[in-house]
Amino acid sequence: MPLYILDLLGVAVFAASGALAAGRKRMDVFGVIVIGAVTAVGGGTLRDLLLDRHPVFWMADPTYIVVILVAALSTLAYVRYRRPPGNALAIADAFGLALFTIGGAQVAERAGVPALIVVLMATMTGVAGGVLRDVLSAEIPMILRRGDIYATASIAGASVYLLVKAVGLVAPLAAVIGIAVVMLLRLAAILWGLQLPVVTPRDE
Repeated sequence: MPLYILDLLGVAVFAASGALAAGRKRMDVFGVIVIGAVTAVGGGTLRDLLLDRHPVFWMADPTYIVVILVAALSTLAYVRYRRPPGNALAIADAFGLALFTIGGAQVAERAGVPALIVVLMATMTGVAGGVLRDVLSAEIPMILRRGDIYATASIAGASVYLLVKAVGLVAPLAAVIGIAVVMLLRLAAILWGLQLPVVTPRDE
């Protein structure tokens, strides 16, 4: 799957999730756009800065800004007339997490960093935008919620992507498999309450 398409899809989905979060907090149109934009570009911006990529991806191509505006405003228009499902934000975030994780992995690969750093950059790309969205919306970031499968889904998807490429699978198919792993793990956590085990120290 072409990297540019992954980036645009990830930006659109994360902008929509940011707009949903802002709408739940009864923000105005400007607030919706700001939260949508921060959610959409936060992870990729951090990745590009750490990898010393200049200019940052959304500054080099204004198409990203257009996609953010269209996605955020379309989401705002939709929720103005239709009530979104209760888990719409979490599901939109799951799709954005999957797309940005593998897109981030591909960007890091092109930068020539080791596999461990590819996984780290992929995870940052996937989770950082959602963290900023939650902080600005006065919510506990999903990455910090006890037992929640979030960053771990991103790590698993990026790792599987690299592994299946290492055994000879072509990059587009490897990307699809990696995206599927992230989405399946995250959706399982949302729909069925799948969680990581929580370590509870024994009281003295």
